Amino acid sequence: MSNGRPINPETEILRYSGETLHREIDVDLCVVGAGISGTTTALEAARLGLKVAIVDGMPSLGGQAVNSIIGTFCGLYRNGTHGHRFTFGIVDDMLDWLEKRDALYYRHGPMTTVVHYNEIALSRWVETRIEEAGIVPVTGAILRSVQTDGRRIGSVHMATRYGDVTIRAQSFADCSGDAALTWLAGFECREPAEKIYGSQQAVVEGIRLDAEPPAREDLAARIAEKAESYGLIRRNGLMFYFPGKDVAVMNMTHVETPLDPIEASRTGLIGKDQVDRGVQLLRDEFPEIFGDITVRSYGLPGIRQTRWIRATHHITTEEVTGQVKYPDAIARTAWPIELHNAPEGFVWETFDEDHVHYVPFSSMISPEADNLVAVGRCIDGDPAALSSVRVMGPCMAQGMAAANALDLAGSGSVHQIDIAALQDRVRDNLDRTDGVAP
Repeated sequence: MSNGRPINPETEILRYSGETLHREIDVDLCVVGAGISGTTTALEAARLGLKVAIVDGMPSLGGQAVNSIIGTFCGLYRNGTHGHRFTFGIVDDMLDWLEKRDALYYRHGPMTTVVHYNEIALSRWVETRIEEAGIVPVTGAILRSVQTDGRRIGSVHMATRYGDVTIRAQSFADCSGDAALTWLAGFECREPAEKIYGSQQAVVEGIRLDAEPPAREDLAARIAEKAESYGLIRRNGLMFYFPGKDVAVMNMTHVETPLDPIEASRTGLIGKDQVDRGVQLLRDEFPEIFGDITVRSYGLPGIRQTRWIRATHHITTEEVTGQVKYPDAIARTAWPIELHNAPEGFVWETFDEDHVHYVPFSSMISPEADNLVAVGRCIDGDPAALSSVRVMGPCMAQGMAAANALDLAGSGSVHQIDIAALQDRVRDNLDRTDGVAP
């Protein structure tokens, strides 16, 4: 007996007609990129009452924060063991949601507080909040062309496995990470003069809970000593533990992140091989705690920097180290300069407890475009400066600022908005000094 409908053996025979299914959507704001930057931009815009579509090349939402298993929210807190939070708003809801599901852990280190998170739980926060906000998701969508009219983007055209999609919008946010929207619109972009390396993250499980994890400096020293013999490109690395759980996020790799399609495809294969080599090193060198670990999941290759916009303002390293507070500041952080410009190591320049550096709105807007704002790792700055402002804390603050700026601009230009009005809207992300993590 079956409780369903009777089985129908009939089928339909079809033949491709040559026509491409084409969907068209009209919205107030089109957000290109559904990582943490794009998600925050879209959610804040929906909160403001805008009709929003969010687009991503992956078949799922969440971007690198979910699919590359970054595993850690960095740059959210002031320096010091228990510094206050820098970014509020949507971050409040996200942290509360994860905390209620036992899906985050606050690590109060000697430099700052970071937040380790479960990437599966974060993916569900992104998905449920996007759905609840009435935002139109278009996933698995490859941006093919951008239609412009002078200084304004009018529409974007994408290909998906199910047909083509055109989105017309009053405003656009480039949260793609690679400035894909800005680039295809024909506006000027920048690329680094030297390679910036990404990381292949992985979640490992099987950590023995009855053994004490090695101190961070001991782990780093052993990796530095043994990496070459295990064929590891990177000579250092980290493990992000969850207390009381047998899992950790492993970050011991460096991989190139080229913009060439064939070479980019090989990156994932190289990255997974590097993870496997790192796992073997840990098993052999620390058998009392890592002897039984296996890989639960490999992230997609994590990308730090590839291409970004040329903006009205170019953030410099000197401005970061000098704590310049711009007249159009919209976000703040104290994250170190973290420049991964060599295969075997990276530059790590930390700041003192009182240090704060800022992101100006002018670093997010192209001088050639009126209805476009960039968010995240494709804002403008030199590579070292960008390494200190492209982490997730300030990226979420940028997303909230972008949504509010485009709302204030309406059908006008983002170059002519009232900056004081924008700063009033995001005042918490510039001035609040509470929110110390438990």
